[in-house]
Amino acid sequence: MKNAANSEIELRVAAFTGGKSISSPRFRVRQYIPHLRQHGVCVTEYPARFGSWPPASKIARPFWLPATVVDRIPGVMKSCQYDVTLLQREMVSTLCTLERFTHRPRVLDVDDAVWLNGRAERKFPVLEKMCDGVICGNDFIAENVRRWHSETFVLPTAVDTDHFRPTENPLPAAKQIIGWSGLAFNLKYLLGIETALAAVLDKNKNAVLRVVSSTKPVFRLLDNSRVEYIPWSPENEVKTIQEMSIGLMPIEDDLWGRGKCSYKMLLSMSCGLPVVVSPVGMNNEVLSNGAVGFGPRSIPEWADCITWLLENQEKGRAMGMTGRKIVEDHYSLRLLSPKLAGYLKKFRRG
Repeated sequence: MKNAANSEIELRVAAFTGGKSISSPRFRVRQYIPHLRQHGVCVTEYPARFGSWPPASKIARPFWLPATVVDRIPGVMKSCQYDVTLLQREMVSTLCTLERFTHRPRVLDVDDAVWLNGRAERKFPVLEKMCDGVICGNDFIAENVRRWHSETFVLPTAVDTDHFRPTENPLPAAKQIIGWSGLAFNLKYLLGIETALAAVLDKNKNAVLRVVSSTKPVFRLLDNSRVEYIPWSPENEVKTIQEMSIGLMPIEDDLWGRGKCSYKMLLSMSCGLPVVVSPVGMNNEVLSNGAVGFGPRSIPEWADCITWLLENQEKGRAMGMTGRKIVEDHYSLRLLSPKLAGYLKKFRRG
C-alpha cells in the first residue's frame, strides 16, 4: 500500500488515546500521524469517546465508567488487525481495564509522573509489565519507569515549528505582554508567583499579564485592569502566544514537577519568546541548551528576571531567537517524527 508521498506502509499501529479534546493525545500522537506515514508507519487513533478521566459531576461517574469501558471494546477487538498497539497512558485513568486484551506487541506512552496519581501507584507497574516498550516524555520519567521496565525510549513532546512560529506582525514595542498559557489545573502554579507578578506590574505600567486557559483565574493581589484573560481555543492558541513579550512556566520543585515535559516553555520558545521558568526537571535541561531566558528560584528572583526582560527588549528578542533555533534543532516535529517511526518499527514482527 502507498500513501500520498509514495512511501510504502511498513507498520500499522492502533493508538488508544484519552479523547479528542485532551492536549496530550493531540501533541504526542495525533500531530505525528501525517508525518509518520512519510516514514512507513500508518497510525489509526481510537480516542475515548467519553474521556479517560472521570467527569467533574460525581453523579455522572457511576455511568461514565461502564460506558467508557464498553465503548472501548470494538477498538480493542480491531487491534488484532494491526502490527503494534500504542497505549497513550491507561484506557481509564488509574485503572487497568481492557489493556491486556489488545494486540501485542504493545507500546506505552508516558508524558507525566502518572505513577504518583493515587491508585495508579499500584496499577502503573502492572500496566507497564503488559507492554513491550515504553516511550517516556523526559529523562526523569524514564529513570522511574526503568524500575519496572528496561525497554524505554525518551521522546520529548514535539513542537510543530511550522505552526508555532514567530509572528510576522509584532505588536508595538510600547505594549508588553507577560504571558502564561495552559490547563486550568495548572493555574495554581501561576498563582504561586502572584506576589512577583504584582511587583512587576506595579513597576512597569505598560505591561499586562495575559492568561490563556479554559478558566479565568482569581487573583488576590493583581488589579483586574492589568490582567488580560483569553479563553483558549485551537483557533487562537498560536496568536495568543506570538503576541506575548515573555513566556512563563512556573511549577513546583517536587516529583510531579520533575515529570513535566516543558511543553509550555517549548511553545513559547518556538514562537520566539524569551522565557522565565522554574528550573525544575526538564526545564533545566532546556535552559542548559543556550541563553533562552531565566530560571528563578525565589519570588524576588522571579520579579527581577521578568523586569529585566521588560527593560531589555532587544536582548530579550535575541534570547527568543536562540530559543527558536534550539526548538528547531532538538524538539521539532520534523526532527522527532523519524525517531518515533524508528522506535515503533523495532516491534515489527516477521
